[in-house]
Order: sequence, then C-alpha cells, then structure tokens
Amino acid sequence: MSEIIRNQYIPDDVSPPGETLLEVLESRGMSQSELADRTGRPTKTINEIIKGKAAITPETAIQFELALGVPATFWNKRERDYREFLAKKKEIERLESQADWLDRIPYRAMANAGWFPRSSNKSEQLLQVLMFFAVASPGSWNEVWQNQHALFRQSSRFEIDMGAVAAWLRKGELEAQQVRCEEFDPSRFRDVLFAVRALTRELPQNFAQVLVDECSRAGVCVVFVPELPKTRVWGSARWLSNTCALIQLSLRYKFDDHLWFTFFHEAGHILLHGKRDFFIDRDEQGTNDRESEADAFARDWLIPPDTYRTFRRRGAISCAAIGRFAYEIGVAAGIVVGRLQHDDLLPRTHCNDLKKILTWGNEEE
Repeated sequence: MSEIIRNQYIPDDVSPPGETLLEVLESRGMSQSELADRTGRPTKTINEIIKGKAAITPETAIQFELALGVPATFWNKRERDYREFLAKKKEIERLESQADWLDRIPYRAMANAGWFPRSSNKSEQLLQVLMFFAVASPGSWNEVWQNQHALFRQSSRFEIDMGAVAAWLRKGELEAQQVRCEEFDPSRFRDVLFAVRALTRELPQNFAQVLVDECSRAGVCVVFVPELPKTRVWGSARWLSNTCALIQLSLRYKFDDHLWFTFFHEAGHILLHGKRDFFIDRDEQGTNDRESEADAFARDWLIPPDTYRTFRRRGAISCAAIGRFAYEIGVAAGIVVGRLQHDDLLPRTHCNDLKKILTWGNEEE
C-alpha cells in the first residue's frame, strides 16, 4: 500500500537498517567480528542487528559513527523509520480486521464531496476516515461520536444515518478551524443578531460571508456544510470551547425562511442554554423544553409577538399585505410567509414567490 493521506506518506516497504549496515561493511571489506571488536559489542549483537532482530540503540549508533564514519544521526533515523513502519504495518493489520465498521460511514458521499481523495483500497479508506474523525480506531469513534449527548432537531419522518450525521458534524468542526473567532460576548452577539435580522430583507449575494464575519467578532463561529445523504439536518449548535460557540448550517430546504429560523433557533441555544450539550436541528418542534425555548427565541426575534398579533387581527392575509407587513417590521417577506404557513394561517401553496431561494456557490437556481 502506498498512498498520501493528508500529507502522510505510507511506503510499501522499509528495509531494516541492518541491511544498510551490511552494505557498509561489505564496501569497507570489514567482517562482522571486526566491527564487534571495534565497537566493543558482541558479534552476536552485530549479527542480530544485520538480520533485523535487534535494534540499533543511540549508544550503538554513536559507536558505529566512530568505527565506520557514518553519522549516528543516520543510524538513529534509519532505526526510527523502520520501527515506525513496523508499528504502522501492525496497526493497519489490526484495523483491517475491523474494516466492516466502514459500512457505517458514508465513505463514497464524503469522497464525492471532496472531503478526502477517493480510494478503492479498504485499508486506505479506513485510515482516511479515522484521520478525518481524528480518532485512532473504530472503538474510539464509538466513544467520541456514538456517545455524544445530542438533542436532535432533524427530520424524524425519514431514515437517518447516524454515521452521516457524525461526518457532517465533524466537517463542521474542521471548517470552524479556518474561522478566526473572538472570545464570546453575549451582549455583542445580541447586537449581531439585530444586524442579521436586518440582513434578511436584503440578502446580498455574499450574505454567508457577512454572517460568518459578524458572528465571529462576537465569539460565534458560523459554518455552512452541505448535508450528506440521510443526514436530513438543518443545523446544529454547540461549543467548541468555553469561549467560542459553533453554529453549523446545511441549507437543507434552500429557502430563506428555513435558513433564518434555523440560524436564530441555534442562536437561541447559544444564548439560553449550557455549554456542555450540543443540539442538532430537525423538523419536529417543541420536543423538549430547551427546543421549545429555542423555537420561541427564533420566532419572537424574527417577528415580535405584539406586531404579529396586530397583523393577524387585520383579517385578510394577502401576498401584498404580507409584503407590506414584512417591510414595516424590517424582515424578509419569506420569513412572514413561513411563519403564517407554519401556523396554518396561510396554505403552503400560497405566496411562496415571496421566499428567496438559496443555492451553493456551484449550483444554479
């Protein structure tokens, strides 16, 4: 097996340093017993080093330098590389016995998304996936990813692949490493939310970058990661550290009302709830107290309750009336449409042209 995996080269074979020692002796016309005499080592030890049965210790490397003129650093490096190769080979053989674990991971979808180079070799696939998740074994993956205490806000109407969810979450962590995040400041984050709310109405082409930049200054890292098949995830909220939070969004439904409700819902978790749990966004509303609180936070932040009640009391709800109301309160009209549809005050087939469609950079609307 020979592959470059995230800048790590794994060679097919590494010869024992004893082979190099034998070549040096032959080039000098020196016997093993003579080298033993010159270094003060038993002839048996020299023979075992040549056969790869004994290691070259740092002390022996210094003695070889004195007797043969070959630097001790050379011998130490040859020995280190050889022992490392043997250890990796043994570890790969151990991991190969657990290769069935890969069936729980959406390797093909991850490779298609460009998260790592595609390989047809099972051993290489296993190493790629373990490196992606930053774990040493499938057992470690289970400890880190299967035992996470998560509150799911995913679609429960369809089959959910937990391996795909874990991969999506891990990709969010990797993307977050590229975002410079200031120390979390709840007051500043609330100010950012006011600015983001106003942003919903204009939705500039670079809105995602604006959202990332603004939130990072308040200590909240925002990343956009396309969902993998069977993740059915809208978003998630968690803490990367005590001073930096992470909001991860997927653009699952690709309409602005879904995006902004999800973002403000996750922002609610950041501001209202603890730092130990993380939350994954799904369809069902109000599945527990904290989800209900985050829903209420998003709902009321986007459309203040008093103004919403006043609008409802006006009676007739037309697309024109929705547009005027959205303008009055300073939010995107699609957000109002989505709220009315959710509350069964507007058929889900009505006024959808007021919603804005969102796409990834390489997609066309």
